[in-house]
Amino acid sequence: MKKLLSTILVLLITSASLNCFANSENEDGKDLNVSELIFDHTGDSYEWHIITIGEKHISIPLPVIVISKHSGLNIFLSSKLHHHNSFKGFTFGAEDGKYEGKIVEVLADGSEYRPFDISITKNVVGLFITITVLLLCVFAVVRWYKNHDEDCEAPRGFRGAFELLIMDVHDNVIKPSVGANYKKFAPYLLTAFFFIFISNLLGLVPIFPGGANLTGNIAITFTLAMFTFFIVNIFGTKEYWKEILWPDVPMWLKAPAPIMPIIEIFGIFTKPFALMIRLFANILAGHAIIIGLCCLVFVTASLGAALNSTMTVVSILFMVFMNFLEILVAYIQAYVFTLLSAVFIGLAQVQPHNHKKLDVK
Repeated sequence: MKKLLSTILVLLITSASLNCFANSENEDGKDLNVSELIFDHTGDSYEWHIITIGEKHISIPLPVIVISKHSGLNIFLSSKLHHHNSFKGFTFGAEDGKYEGKIVEVLADGSEYRPFDISITKNVVGLFITITVLLLCVFAVVRWYKNHDEDCEAPRGFRGAFELLIMDVHDNVIKPSVGANYKKFAPYLLTAFFFIFISNLLGLVPIFPGGANLTGNIAITFTLAMFTFFIVNIFGTKEYWKEILWPDVPMWLKAPAPIMPIIEIFGIFTKPFALMIRLFANILAGHAIIIGLCCLVFVTASLGAALNSTMTVVSILFMVFMNFLEILVAYIQAYVFTLLSAVFIGLAQVQPHNHKKLDVK
């Protein structure tokens, strides 16, 4: 456990240092666009930027895969489009245009056509990395149990910490929230928890293979929320649907105007929406705050050496503090998403109510 904490501390210090100097080309503070920088770092891209040294950008080009109705399937590396160059008629959309930052095909008449884009972007690679890390962690625990007698000894170190998280989520979140059918849904809920938790942690590491803003991307949180949405409503019991379509309320609230059924149906969609927005907004806000604190170094560069030096120290201290806080947030957001998903699933597993008639004498 001590080694794990030491590793996290090293990553935090590395994060603070690299976040300060990754964009040193703007150290004069004059041309730095803070909002553009934040959106650039938290958004998706067709390459994985590593570091900038002077005027040289060191990046890993990623595969671009586009299907055009004019030229068919095209596969090439994103490095072919550096500095908005054109390759096979493809380039990046014009700035302030409809397709800014996206790959478009320039037609003969000069118009831009957006092809079907299934490129391997930074977030896609980050998704593969997160899944790989998750599988390695799970296999490490499984391998230990295959080679040891769990009745005689317990796992230690990383494996012990991982098992502690598994048992905590399983026993304190899934079982009490879902109810009697918890075993059916435990694999999904545990997978969702560790996927979100590992994604959040890797997002705090500023160097490859970390740095992808997965759970700060609304497409990712939307997909996670949709998994919960379909599980809740596909495996919901008859009593669950009865309470939605024909709830136990006064008749005038159900017919002729179906007021309560409409409210209940609306609630079906607000639950996954809340899951999606909660996770997306919290993670994106945390990343934006850290980058904003980093920008203090460059924004104050033109205000004098004394003030800039002071703000540099303040900026680094705040970034280290925020990184520690974001580790806590990484766990809390994974925990909350899993807890709410388990509660929603548990509410959909409701059984018929047995009403006992009282004899009144």
